[in-house]
Amino acid sequence: MADALSIIPSSVFRNLSDKLYEKRKNAALELEGVVKQLAAAGDHDKISAVINLLTTEFTYSPQANHRKQIVPPVLFSFSDQDSRVRYYACEALYNIAKVVRGDFIVFFNQIFDALCKLSADSDANVQSAAHLLDRLVKDIVTESDQFSIEEFIPLLRERMNVLNAYVRQFLVGWITVLDSVPDIDMLGFLPDFLDGLFNMLSDSSHEIRQQADSALSEFLQEIKNSPSVDYGRMAEILVQRAASPDEFTRLTAITWINEFVKLGGDQLVPYYADILGAILPCISDKEEKIRVVARETNEELRAIKADPAEGFVVGAILSIAKSQLSSEWEATRIEALHWISTLLNRHRAEVLCFLNKIFDTLLKALSDPSDEVVLLVLEVHACIAKDPQHFRQLVVFLVHNFRIDNSLLEKRGALIIRRLCVLLDAERVYRELSMILEGEADLDFASIMVQALNLSLLTSSELAELRVLLKQSLVNPAGKDLFVSLYASWCHSPMAIISLCLLAQTYQHASVVIQSLVEEDINVKFLVQLDKLIRLLETPIFAYLRLQLLEPGRYTWLLKALNGLLMLLPQQSAAFKILRTRLKTEVQRPEEPQRQPSVAEMNRPPSRSSRRGPGQLQL
Repeated sequence: MADALSIIPSSVFRNLSDKLYEKRKNAALELEGVVKQLAAAGDHDKISAVINLLTTEFTYSPQANHRKQIVPPVLFSFSDQDSRVRYYACEALYNIAKVVRGDFIVFFNQIFDALCKLSADSDANVQSAAHLLDRLVKDIVTESDQFSIEEFIPLLRERMNVLNAYVRQFLVGWITVLDSVPDIDMLGFLPDFLDGLFNMLSDSSHEIRQQADSALSEFLQEIKNSPSVDYGRMAEILVQRAASPDEFTRLTAITWINEFVKLGGDQLVPYYADILGAILPCISDKEEKIRVVARETNEELRAIKADPAEGFVVGAILSIAKSQLSSEWEATRIEALHWISTLLNRHRAEVLCFLNKIFDTLLKALSDPSDEVVLLVLEVHACIAKDPQHFRQLVVFLVHNFRIDNSLLEKRGALIIRRLCVLLDAERVYRELSMILEGEADLDFASIMVQALNLSLLTSSELAELRVLLKQSLVNPAGKDLFVSLYASWCHSPMAIISLCLLAQTYQHASVVIQSLVEEDINVKFLVQLDKLIRLLETPIFAYLRLQLLEPGRYTWLLKALNGLLMLLPQQSAAFKILRTRLKTEVQRPEEPQRQPSVAEMNRPPSRSSRRGPGQLQL
């Protein structure tokens, strides 16, 4: 040491530990010059003496100013190309850390960054040395009161996107250690590195996935026990992760969302739309566990009665539900409709403000391949149509859709009509449809549409009350008014108007219609419809008509109408044989048909006629 002191000027030696940075810097430069002279002279013994002096007096010195500048050069050596230099740098920093302990914290971010890189070093010995140093640094941090989590988090957030497996292990290890320190609030900074942890759940290494999952589980438990958590920022991350292609990531994300919905309260209201957008696709996930959690979360979310005044955005929820109506999965489409229905019940005025944006989508949903979806869509439409204005709009749009999409009328027409009759009152629906079809310019479509309505009227259990009312047309003013209301549009189809007359027991007019048929009316389509009518006459719905055949003297016009139909049928057809057999059972055939009792005494309704009708109808 004496030799070294004789080599280094006393002023230089003294200034190396001065409190002023400039004095230390100048002393270091002078010392550098001395060492360069010794190196040029080849005096290696004196150089070794200088190094030993610096090591003894400064590296292991308890005085902070003596060792403050020794860490940066060592850290710089961590990136040296020579693995031996990197190894010895780890060893040197380890020795420094053992001596300085808490004073070491001032360089923590630089040390952490260097260790992060060395954790993935290509040399096994360097990795081993780095791990040893890492454990020591963790011990120092956990016992230090000078560690600044605020300064560290930006560095951690930046490193969380690294894909290297060794680095990921290093990062999760540090997150776990810091979270275990009571005085460090890692939960408060969780949004800064939460996405990185979720990203590790899909790592190819089982160990990393397990470590990340363990860390996330611990944080979730802390969230449950914490009175204040930033749910909003984390909800945004979870929504993105719920759509991950990795199954385990989706399950973990949807599990977190489930807990957030239960715990978040008012904080989550502005994020409901985003959360719903994550939940609905998961309801149809291929993994059952995800489906179960998603359904539970969906029910929890729908049960919360949030108000627009609290930040609940009805339009945003509707937009999500609308987009999910195009999902390829039936379960998702069904839940989207449940949401629209729920919003209509709770926030009707707000929903109707957005009606133009969702109405077309709801109409298209009537063509859905799933009957359950179609029925739910009809419930939504019925809920919207409670107002007269929207009722009219619904029926007009429905007829329009039937017109432009024949397959919709063919495949879904009967189902749609029957369900609307249940939801919106059958008479109201049929009156509105009749009014619209009365002025229909496309006569072929009008005929097809009326035939569909007529078939439902004659066969559907949902329209039983409507049939009862029509049967009373001759004695009940309400039935008479309904008959007249339907008559004009039913005239678009000869077979439909004949069926309506038979149902309403206006047999004389039925006979007149049959007699007025011309050659162009009696075509293949007409005969097919006539065949269906003859078979319908054998069903319980027309039991009253068959019983009336037992009184031919009273129902002569019925006999004439049925015989007229018989004359229109090909003799070899099954329908001809069915009707002829039925007519043979009549008690007697009068020579001249007697006119059915006049109802002129009854309240006479206004006459209605149709462009295709056989003449003016009068009851």
